[in-house]
Amino acid sequence: MAGAPDTRVDDYIAALPSWQQDICRTVRRLVHEADPEVAETIKRTRQPYFVLEGNVCALLATKDHVNVFLYDGGLAPDPQGIITGGTTNSTGRTVALYEDGPFDEDALREIFRAVIADNRAGGWRSIKKRASLGE
Repeated sequence: MAGAPDTRVDDYIAALPSWQQDICRTVRRLVHEADPEVAETIKRTRQPYFVLEGNVCALLATKDHVNVFLYDGGLAPDPQGIITGGTTNSTGRTVALYEDGPFDEDALREIFRAVIADNRAGGWRSIKKRASLGE
């Protein structure tokens, strides 16, 4: 069922330090607020992914931050400037969230909404292809 918590994602989060757990739980809440139909899964053996008609985002905790991978082909607008990496990547970008760093929840939720809208419109690859054809 879309939107239902995946216990494997719970397990991934539970194994992290408390500050990373807090960040991951907040990101999880925001992606579900962006669209309640988002589903959770595990890909690449243990990495939490949030999907709806394609990948929306994934989480990866590192030693000093949590990466939120955005699977948007660079299409989702970032008016608040929260994207921290992958700006020249053709498939996705990242938002690095640190223990004591700023975290604009509204901006991240809006990016999730844009990625989901693009997924529902056929996905970023399809959108870029149509744009290159002048459609």
